[in-house]
Amino acid sequence: MAASDARARTPRPAHTFRSVLPVLALCWLAVFFDGMDVNIYGAVMPHMLDDPGLGLTQSTAGTIGSWTTFGMLIGALTAGNLTDWLGRRPMLAGSVTLFSLGSAVCALAATPGLFGAGRFVAGLGLGGLMPLCLAMVMEFAPPRRVALTTGLLMTSYHAGGMVATGLGLTLAPAAGWRWVFWAGVLPAVVAVPLLLKLMPESPGVLLARGERVRADAVADRYGLPRLPEVAAPAAGAKGRLAAVRALFGPQSRWATPLLWLASFCGLLLVYGVSTWLPQMMRASGYGLTSSVSFLMVINAGGIVGMLIAGRTADRFGAVRVSALWFVLTAAGALLLRSHLPLGLTYAVVALTGVVLFSAQVMVYAASNSVYRSGERAAGLGWVTGVGRTGAVVGPWLGGVLATSGNQGWGFTSFALAGLVGAVAIALVPLAARPSRRPALAPTGAS
Repeated sequence: MAASDARARTPRPAHTFRSVLPVLALCWLAVFFDGMDVNIYGAVMPHMLDDPGLGLTQSTAGTIGSWTTFGMLIGALTAGNLTDWLGRRPMLAGSVTLFSLGSAVCALAATPGLFGAGRFVAGLGLGGLMPLCLAMVMEFAPPRRVALTTGLLMTSYHAGGMVATGLGLTLAPAAGWRWVFWAGVLPAVVAVPLLLKLMPESPGVLLARGERVRADAVADRYGLPRLPEVAAPAAGAKGRLAAVRALFGPQSRWATPLLWLASFCGLLLVYGVSTWLPQMMRASGYGLTSSVSFLMVINAGGIVGMLIAGRTADRFGAVRVSALWFVLTAAGALLLRSHLPLGLTYAVVALTGVVLFSAQVMVYAASNSVYRSGERAAGLGWVTGVGRTGAVVGPWLGGVLATSGNQGWGFTSFALAGLVGAVAIALVPLAARPSRRPALAPTGAS
């Protein structure tokens, strides 16, 4: 009996949520370290500003935050092309190695310039990691559990953020801020060997590279449907260009820029708040310990929000949930402009975290519904990549406002970004062609 006949007659596991768990667990670990690295800077920034030996100013701190996210922009936009050549599994391991290396440079840096170079290198790895992990879990997840799986994945980002904040509260005062960045080297030791040994390669990438037998073997192992040849994206520069042109085809030419705008606003909020929340709260009159603690609280809210948003989006649709979450984020940002009692402030920060981070993640889930299977990888890559410009603007804007003594306007700016994001994502179903609208309805949003 031929090997292909044997495979065809062998019972295949069902494509259930359980079948995605191994991939989800590995991506969860990688994104956990992503969230830890991104939030380390905001968690130790007050200590760095107080370190006369480093010579860091608030203006320079904001610029360095933008260097990080500019590196993320480059990493996000180039990861797809390198994936064609190397595959997703090696790219995931390489991304983790790169941001661990950047953390080591930061730990050794004697000047703001060298520290900024380390953050830029870390950004290159961080930018490539997130879209790769999102693409992997979306590919392996059952179609009606994409939003839930995406939400579960992103809980790891906020768990990593909470660990970073804990290190900022405990390790930085006791041993110095540099040791917090040394902790950021651990991902290369812990996650990289596991990714290289246990992570499967994407069947879609294998098929695009002409490896039909391997693609079918991975699909069979994880209960995925075998991909037809027409579902394989064309590899190389020509294939990438064709994929980008398809995003502006008749079915999605107006939905694509709206998704980009929503992603821009969402990532402006995520990285602006992650970088500047402790310093803005400190400027509002809260103590150093409380100001850093707010970062832990908002990430704890983010974990709860991901779990709520994923299940809610599976029922009511990712577009509706994202739009509502953006509006609630704007309301929370406006409330934080006022110097509320400490207990009430913690509650507002936690509730804002519930909606802030998951608003952006539901933009990703909505893009999965807008694009057809052959367009999804490119669509998600560009929604993520273009959104990274918002991640560049957020930290820079916070630095400009802090330098001018207008930290309070930072909350107003974040509120405005929330409202614009809500309008953009709410218009996506109207911008899609009528034949696409059922995919954005409540019962098919995942």
